Amino acid sequence: MTIFPFVREPFTVIDGGLSTALELLGADISGPLWTAQTVIDNPALLERAHRSFVEAGADIIATASYQCGTKQFESIGLTAKEARDALASMTTIARRAVEGTSVAVAASVGPFGASQANGSEYTGRYGVEWEIVEDYHREKLQILVDSGADLIAIETIPLADEALLIAEILEELGAPPAWFSFGFADETQTYGLDAIDKAVLGIAGYADLVAIGLNCTHPRYVDSLLASMSELVSGIPLIVYPNHGREWDAVGRCWTGDSVSISSVETVQTWVDFGARFIGGCCGVDPLGIADLVATRDVL
Repeated sequence: MTIFPFVREPFTVIDGGLSTALELLGADISGPLWTAQTVIDNPALLERAHRSFVEAGADIIATASYQCGTKQFESIGLTAKEARDALASMTTIARRAVEGTSVAVAASVGPFGASQANGSEYTGRYGVEWEIVEDYHREKLQILVDSGADLIAIETIPLADEALLIAEILEELGAPPAWFSFGFADETQTYGLDAIDKAVLGIAGYADLVAIGLNCTHPRYVDSLLASMSELVSGIPLIVYPNHGREWDAVGRCWTGDSVSISSVETVQTWVDFGARFIGGCCGVDPLGIADLVATRDVL
């Protein structure tokens, strides 16, 4: 297994929900571009949001590129060149936020469903020809691979076939190291209803694999999922960054339910024992939550 310079012991801390940090700073991310809208409206605010996680102690921060590709930028009036530049600039903005530190920058790549802004990343039912999904990822990855990120974060993937597609494109492009993280509906299957073994074993052989794991998943499922993954891919580092335990209402575009802490010593120790070597938070986990996670690492 390759040793990556951004790895820390006993685990590397990744950032929390960028959308959460932006909202705390007053950003309006209610549109279809989600966090990517700030690249156009207020890049300085986006840099501040990234910096809040750096100051909280995160070892890796992810760019605002999760939600969209060039076509989504073009849909709000940008030219093709402006759209490509906007996508690439996300890495530049994150780079400014980590300047003077050893924090790594991961270029975020969400599932095709995220670009539709209709919640379909939580179902895997996109309603388009597979060639459209492939074209979307290929164009986006070509830009992000050349953007200067330290690694690629493949996030909230609901479909095993989509993860495999992305892995193949990354290998073709000679991409930086990458982690692959799936979104899970429960302890046994992804949001797209693929079994856990189909999901993780499909990309376990990726050449520059940083970790395999889960994100934007309810914390109550994490222990069981990590236990299964540790048996399926023994020796491969696991990554876990669940959401805050609330449920996303795609129609109302809001979170419902109660939040759950992910930073208790008992919880984190259990995850580390299962093989988690990268731990952070997703939607709803703010910089204070990441600071608590760093503090937990200090006492393990």
